[in-house]
Amino acid sequence: MQDKKILVIDDDVSLGQAIRLTFARTGAEVFTAVDGRDGLRQFYEHRPDLVILDVRMPDIDGWETCRQIRLLSNVPIIMLTTLDKDEDILRGFDYGADDFVTKPFSRDVLLARARAVLRRVELLNEAEDHAVYNDDHLNIDLRKRRIIVDGEPTQLTATEFRLLSYLLQNAGQILTYQNILDKVWGWEYQDSIDYVHVYISHLRRKLEADPRNPRYVLTERGVGYRFERHDH
Repeated sequence: MQDKKILVIDDDVSLGQAIRLTFARTGAEVFTAVDGRDGLRQFYEHRPDLVILDVRMPDIDGWETCRQIRLLSNVPIIMLTTLDKDEDILRGFDYGADDFVTKPFSRDVLLARARAVLRRVELLNEAEDHAVYNDDHLNIDLRKRRIIVDGEPTQLTATEFRLLSYLLQNAGQILTYQNILDKVWGWEYQDSIDYVHVYISHLRRKLEADPRNPRYVLTERGVGYRFERHDH
């Protein structure tokens, strides 16, 4: 965490200060905000490497704060929540969250999850330099984060983009559900296979000419998925 900039947005002042101390001890520079409005202001000002964001806050809640950050940046976001239902977590991923930590939590666990998220982002950025795809229907440039479908720019959520990146970087290979969960969501989600199915469905709706008969994102029944290239 040395020299990383961390923004903590949480209306629980004591918890925010505890998180600040935890990350400061690792050499990170930590900024704190007590609501979404102040958090967005500090985000614009400091441009952090990681955002730790509480879901339930007055005025602008964590969902909306996450959505607004995603309009500006692909910075990794960990959301703090008392919610642990799959539909709530999927909602957060749709808004652009990278991971969730359920309250109450150990500060060591939060630190470990933060390191894991930053590591996944760094590995993804390294691989993006070499991942492009072009045919008459689909154009992908991961380095520029540009997706063109049938001549029109297409927006992906952060999770959709990580999933597509992993599939494309391993085109032609069968990626198991566990492989995908580990690389896209993290090892903590190894039992959440439904997340993979939901986000594969999202990608197909956005990328395929006929999502029910996909050409690119193919199912290996009972095993996983693979990306099929048609640009040779």
